[in-house]
Amino acid sequence: MSASRSTDSRPLSDDLPISELKAELFRALGNPGRIRILEQLVQGERSVGELQPLVGLESSHLSQQLGVLRRANLVVARKDGSQVFYSVRSALLADVLASAKQLLISSLTDTQSLLADLSDERTR
Repeated sequence: MSASRSTDSRPLSDDLPISELKAELFRALGNPGRIRILEQLVQGERSVGELQPLVGLESSHLSQQLGVLRRANLVVARKDGSQVFYSVRSALLADVLASAKQLLISSLTDTQSLLADLSDERTR
């Protein structure tokens, strides 16, 4: 079997090395709107109507981004009457988002320290 994608754009996990699967995960996370959606959903299930003002996306764009997250198996949808509710598939997503935040804080702290050192050198 070749390393190709199925018709719904999901990777064929039997064919791809773990590094490629990780890259697919990070591609799915590689959009600020999708990150905002996930940050809301790790707090609990939300309807599309609840999500829209919280994440600041137009309705059609929100639906598109939810579709990407669904195809990446990061969120699940549940229909109740005319409403669709979304939740994260795994609570581990909260850990991923928290780790990303800590990594950014660490990086920014290092950058601030470097800038302070450079500024001190310039005033000497």
